[in-house]
Amino acid sequence: MCNRRECPLALDEIAYKLLVRLADRPALTQRQLAGEVGLSVGKTHNVLRELVAAGLVEAGDARRRTGTAGYRLTPQGRQEKSRQTLGFLRRKRAEFDALRAEIHDLWSRAPDSPDPFSGLPTRTASTMAHSLIAPHGGSLVDRMLDDDAAEAERRGSQDYPGWTLTHRQACDLELLITGAFSPLTGFMTRADYETVRDDMRLADGTLWPMPITLDVSEAFAEQVSEGSRIALRDEEGAPVAVMDVHDIYRPRKEREAEAVFGADDRTHPAVAYLHDEAGPVYLGGPVYGVEPPVHYDFKHLRYTPAEMRAHFQKLGWSRIVAFQTRNPMHRAHQELTYRAAQQVEANLLIHPVVGMTKPGDIDHYTRVRCYEHLLERYPEQTTALALLPLAMRMGGPREALWHAIIRKNYGCTHLIVGRDHAGPGRNAAGDDFYGAYDAQDLVTRHADELGIEMVPFQMMVFVEERGQYFPADEVGEDETILSLSGTELRRRLKEGVDIPEWFSYPEVVKELRKTYPPRHRQGLTLFFTGLSGSGKSTVARALQAKLMEMGDRPVSLLDGDIVRRHLSSELTFSKEHRDLNIQRIGFVASEITKNGGIAICAPIAPYAATRKKVRHMIEAEGGFLEVHVATPLEVCEQRDRKGLYAKARAGEIPEFTGISDPYEAPEEPELRIDTATMTPDEAAHKAILKLESLGFIR
Repeated sequence: MCNRRECPLALDEIAYKLLVRLADRPALTQRQLAGEVGLSVGKTHNVLRELVAAGLVEAGDARRRTGTAGYRLTPQGRQEKSRQTLGFLRRKRAEFDALRAEIHDLWSRAPDSPDPFSGLPTRTASTMAHSLIAPHGGSLVDRMLDDDAAEAERRGSQDYPGWTLTHRQACDLELLITGAFSPLTGFMTRADYETVRDDMRLADGTLWPMPITLDVSEAFAEQVSEGSRIALRDEEGAPVAVMDVHDIYRPRKEREAEAVFGADDRTHPAVAYLHDEAGPVYLGGPVYGVEPPVHYDFKHLRYTPAEMRAHFQKLGWSRIVAFQTRNPMHRAHQELTYRAAQQVEANLLIHPVVGMTKPGDIDHYTRVRCYEHLLERYPEQTTALALLPLAMRMGGPREALWHAIIRKNYGCTHLIVGRDHAGPGRNAAGDDFYGAYDAQDLVTRHADELGIEMVPFQMMVFVEERGQYFPADEVGEDETILSLSGTELRRRLKEGVDIPEWFSYPEVVKELRKTYPPRHRQGLTLFFTGLSGSGKSTVARALQAKLMEMGDRPVSLLDGDIVRRHLSSELTFSKEHRDLNIQRIGFVASEITKNGGIAICAPIAPYAATRKKVRHMIEAEGGFLEVHVATPLEVCEQRDRKGLYAKARAGEIPEFTGISDPYEAPEEPELRIDTATMTPDEAAHKAILKLESLGFIR
């Protein structure tokens, strides 16, 4: 009949009947099974023997020879029974649809004949639409203007105050316009913001867990007033939407952090964004789309909620379980999603986030290529892949609730919610921000109101003796579990070490290796920071010479004075302009790093928050090493060839770092050197040794 590895595709009708009986009534004997399915005891014995050999059925120990031992399904057998049942139902539905189409064709040729489907439910667009879950709030929002109105607003927007959207705001706006954030029609006013922040509800009482706000600068806020209309522009300056400003308010960001994310802790990426990047003023009001969202990548996988629902209707899907992910998927993920779909007898939508995820995550281009390879591993016509341009907040329980509402708007009836769903990791004290099951508990508490059902994430492990993945709670104590942590996977990718096929499919690993080669082939940035006169530039030049001598990668030096002269000559030395100068350096370094080169940066960079932004910018593209040149202030003053310290102490230079303006020393740099105790050559050699120890050079 089948062997242990091939059995899932080769069961005959008799074997299937036995699996069904054992699923309903475990521990039946051979004689009982034979009677229930109408077979001889001998025939039943032979089929059971093959099922036992295939690992689908196990027998009790007592009196096996006499045929009175009790039989029961193994975990693999339960899985196979569900798989076969689902396949049977799909085949019957296909046969039914084909027969209906054939009869309808015959009837259409004889229009005077009575309708053969009279009184039976038909698969018209209207009835199919009713088979999908209703959007959150009852109706799907559509904020796109028609062509004439959009053209009028496009012309009128030239006279409106214009706000250039940040990446996160652009993601939010797209999901507002397309209805993924139904029932929201715009960015939140103060009333909605405060009730969402404190009670997870809009002002009208509708469940909604996450603030959706348009944060702007003080300068822009002064240009607008309540009742005015503004243009929302993309990074190229084109108007993509207009907004009626109904409310202008200043949030209490500490309270928002505590209420929404559980702590005012900057190690949480959303809290850091709130304090360090988001503007101080919020604008609220309805938005109107002028230009449809445009994406040039993976167009075949980008659906609005309305398009996704139409796609489900075309396929005849009404029960859909969504899988939320921001990481590549491996064999364990494929197995758990497949089992989740079987468990609730639904089709599967793999719905990864491709907007903003956690800093340091793998880019979405690489991930989507991996998902496309993985899609081929699912049974045909059971699974779909679509992309979600969401800006995640990593908000744990609230984020899980938010994800459920968004998937409901896309037409999904179920959502897989994992352990520590959308958790950002550890807080400043080294503890997890959220409990492992907090997200599942919150979604469960609101299940009736949500409408969409939760499928708890099953921890899948690879059992060496059985050569397959199984839920952790189905593994015996005497069985061997093979595992590969995320940290170990990243190490193997960085060092070019083999990744076993039991962990991931070869084509997925190949995609990851294309984007993340071993460290000695990656681009990287060495970011020197320290006081004026500390020796940053001298050490950086010495290091540049040593790396160029090796010759394996191009090396670029972005010295503070050189950048000021060629890239930032119009900037002053105010805090705002110093931050802007460092961000420019970071951008150039990130481009060098992305293209496989080595960037050596040597600015003063006195502020920790700005250095952190640069780190995040560059780590998304390759390696980053912060080098603190910790030469004492008194030594720097003694070396003051330009006389800057003397002028600063005399009050001639305002806001001079180390004298009248603070220098925030790095707390945990990758390397710390003191040029008061070593020569530039020794310092550069120390940096080379550090790069070698980290694997960036061989």
